[in-house]
Amino acid sequence: MDKFQAMQAFIRVVESGTFTKAAQMLDLPKTAVSRLIASLEIELGTKLLNRTTRRVSTTPDGAAYYERALQLMGDLAELEGSMSHAKSNPRGRLRVDLPVPLGLSVILPALPTFTARYPDIEFHFGLSDRPVDLIAENVDCVVRAGEIFDQSLAARQIGAVRQILCATPAYWDRHGRPSHPSDLEQGHVVIRTIASRTNRPFPIIVAKNGERIEVQNRRGLTSNDIMGCLTMSLAGLGVVHALTFSANTHLRSGALEAVLSDWASDPVPVFVAYQPNRHLSTKVRVFVDWLAELFAGNESTARGERGTGA
Repeated sequence: MDKFQAMQAFIRVVESGTFTKAAQMLDLPKTAVSRLIASLEIELGTKLLNRTTRRVSTTPDGAAYYERALQLMGDLAELEGSMSHAKSNPRGRLRVDLPVPLGLSVILPALPTFTARYPDIEFHFGLSDRPVDLIAENVDCVVRAGEIFDQSLAARQIGAVRQILCATPAYWDRHGRPSHPSDLEQGHVVIRTIASRTNRPFPIIVAKNGERIEVQNRRGLTSNDIMGCLTMSLAGLGVVHALTFSANTHLRSGALEAVLSDWASDPVPVFVAYQPNRHLSTKVRVFVDWLAELFAGNESTARGERGTGA
């Protein structure tokens, strides 16, 4: 048995969910993939996969073996990537966790420019805002807005995001357009995002000419997802302190109307965090550099710039 090939076959079966798809990905007959997995199970002395007529799933031993095999393959790709040729042509799998709004609105839509530049890098993206254990979950890097609480990680600021107060024109027609942030505290519904770490709404703080106001409004709606808050505002349910990069399309179309645009909130820094290895892998380094380039070229995420909401 070619253990390296068997390990590759096992990983592909787990990821695709079927022997047929794995065989197509490996350009092997399905029977050859089945034999490789069977030989691997015999050598290891344990069952790795549960097989049904429709789908394949891992046993507990199989799930543990998959994580270690994936790490070994990543280490091998990293070893190859450290060679001189791979420094200019990085390759291998990159596992990245992105926050949902930035991932869906900014990073993933621009990914073709990266894959055209580095076609030999494969991706697995997670979309979440939860804390991620990079070692235990075999993740190469995470992108997060706000403070990085895990002090064991290396972090690089790649941009900043801004927010703007907005609602539908129909909502403003019903409730009136505010001339001061304090106007939102009476007769308005304010939609807030709940912070996962504290289970409390994020504060809405804006400033103008040295005056700093925190909008206090007990009448409102909440969600643990910022895109959910934007969706509720688009439905006419209330005022949202929306991320400009998510709201801009709706502002341009007229679906949302911004107010108090001369009252600015503090930009929220965006970081990419990774394990503080002395030699940052080539594939991670080029991805981090690309992210910094991407954010610098976007007026809604560039550092030191203020979004207009236009």
